[in-house]
Amino acid sequence: MKTFIRRFSILLMLLMCLSSGVRYFVKAEVLTDTNLNDVVAIDVDCSAVGMAMLELDSGRLIMQKNKDKRLPMASTTKIMTAITVIEHTKSLDKTVVIPDEAVGVEGSSIYLQRGEELSIRDLLYGLMLQSGNDCAVALAIITGGSVENFAEMMNTLAAQIGANNTHFVNPHGLHDDSHYTTAYDLALISAYAMKNPVFAEIVGTKVHKTTWKDHDYGRVIVNKNKIISIFEGGNGIKTGFTKKAGRCLVSSAQRDGKTVICVVLNCGPMFEECSRLMNLAFKSLVMSDIICTNVSICQVKVENGKEDFVDVGLESIVNYPLSEDEAKRLEFKFDLPEEVSAPVKKGERIGKINIYLDNRLLFSEDLFTINSVERKTFWDWLKGE
Repeated sequence: MKTFIRRFSILLMLLMCLSSGVRYFVKAEVLTDTNLNDVVAIDVDCSAVGMAMLELDSGRLIMQKNKDKRLPMASTTKIMTAITVIEHTKSLDKTVVIPDEAVGVEGSSIYLQRGEELSIRDLLYGLMLQSGNDCAVALAIITGGSVENFAEMMNTLAAQIGANNTHFVNPHGLHDDSHYTTAYDLALISAYAMKNPVFAEIVGTKVHKTTWKDHDYGRVIVNKNKIISIFEGGNGIKTGFTKKAGRCLVSSAQRDGKTVICVVLNCGPMFEECSRLMNLAFKSLVMSDIICTNVSICQVKVENGKEDFVDVGLESIVNYPLSEDEAKRLEFKFDLPEEVSAPVKKGERIGKINIYLDNRLLFSEDLFTINSVERKTFWDWLKGE
């Protein structure tokens, strides 16, 4: 009966924390053996052949349609091109000579000229804002020595990110049957890239100006991604199109402490669909502090202590994007000893809390003592304390 009362009190306190208006977000370590994508990802009806939406910080899959279907991705390829270049370049402001192979590349272009000199940073803006295929080839050769070597660098990074259904053969996305991804893999890659501040700054820029060889005026590079202009909170990231891939878009937006990444592959009304789906996500999800730090969430009995109980809590906040209904369905299970012996020091690991949603384990976090309890002395016993 005492155990039931204690657990009921803990659950009541945790539910009060969830409904108190505190921000619902956590810096907890997610279990590596838990597939959080199993947690209520909405199957959406949309015009895209493949679609996936992630919450950036937690990595939670929010919505999907054919998320694991292998598809061509056109110029959204350049997301991986850019982050690969950024991670392998010591100075983005280094000036480089444009390789001959990059001049006159098929498709979208910023019209690089033979012998022209630009910085790596300028080429990245040309790559991501105006989708320059010539920039893609230039960056691949400068960074990897050849297009082929650079594609292997892209594949290596994709594997590290966990994009296991993706294969790159070029840096620009012009069609090749062996060049493919999935909506979910592309969302993973995009979320990874958006956590890099240099990448995020570039894709969130509306206009960038550079020099232009043999011209009396400079280049004006305009971002083709309308999401950053038409959608509240829009901050990235890349459009794409080929006849075989159709219209493709990876979009990103931030509102009220949460950032979502939306991928649509082969989607005619790509801007409209991404806008509709991201609005739906922002309305339905709350970034929640599931449990706060420095708060006693339960107590453990102390044998031979000057106090009968020691308070137990977490060292870090546990946060996760949840709908209001999901927050009500959370379950908290504790793995704690019935009692411990004094003395007890503040900060001692004492057990674990396991947090479930619909019988799926979201987090398993260590619990620590948040105060000290001294051992009773002989004089304490004599005084009857």
